[in-house]
Amino acid sequence: MSRIKETFAALKRRGEKGLITYLMGGDPDLERTRELILAMAEAGADMVEVGIPFSDPLADGPVIQAASNRALAGGVTVNGILQMVGEVRQKVALPLVLMTYYNPVLQYGLEAFCRRAAESGADGLIVPDLPYEESELLRFYADRHGLDLIPLVAPTSTPVRVAAICARARGFIYCVSVTGVTGMREKIETDLEALSSLVRRYTDLPVAIGFGVSGPEGVARVAPFCDAVVVGSAIVRLIAEEAYEEVGKLTAALKGALSARIKDER
Repeated sequence: MSRIKETFAALKRRGEKGLITYLMGGDPDLERTRELILAMAEAGADMVEVGIPFSDPLADGPVIQAASNRALAGGVTVNGILQMVGEVRQKVALPLVLMTYYNPVLQYGLEAFCRRAAESGADGLIVPDLPYEESELLRFYADRHGLDLIPLVAPTSTPVRVAAICARARGFIYCVSVTGVTGMREKIETDLEALSSLVRRYTDLPVAIGFGVSGPEGVARVAPFCDAVVVGSAIVRLIAEEAYEEVGKLTAALKGALSARIKDER
């Protein structure tokens, strides 16, 4: 059983909703990234997504775009991030998921990337600009090396497309809560109950919701419709402001809000 599957199974047994946090690898540097992942794990994150920067991050809003630019300007490399992930793996048991665009993976070599990612201790891979129709080869190599290729489902996805995506999904389904790019939003207009129900019609895999979710109130609102909530831009903004100690505090507050919501529902 993969770490991702084990984590969701444990959350279900405890009656909890998961917290997935995101940060950009190498922003501001790899040593700080390593420290922040450990801090988030200690503060209650159930899973951490580590971004691999790319020069044209079309799915990301200005906060994460800026983080990608800072990491690239600092000279971070794919190998450097994977080495850092390997160092983190020696200290934490929670799942580590890589999130990047297809170009860096293609340039590295599909099988070489999946093999090296798995060797580093990564558990999953999210590639937001890789269409489902073109994902078969990467999924083949990811499967070969025990790496979950996690798909995204958008509010605009048709039932036929959702069914096709779910049929070959691994790890969990990442539901995008908004039409557009990542970033903090005051309000999410998408009918998350309908989106989640549509996905659950075609798979038993866990459902995570991200894009636009930020503070404790936001995760509490989203929690009823999913198994885990993804928070990225709010954390990346703190890192940009060099408020590193606040990252762990926000993580704890987010997890606390999820726990409080579950208690209220009971």
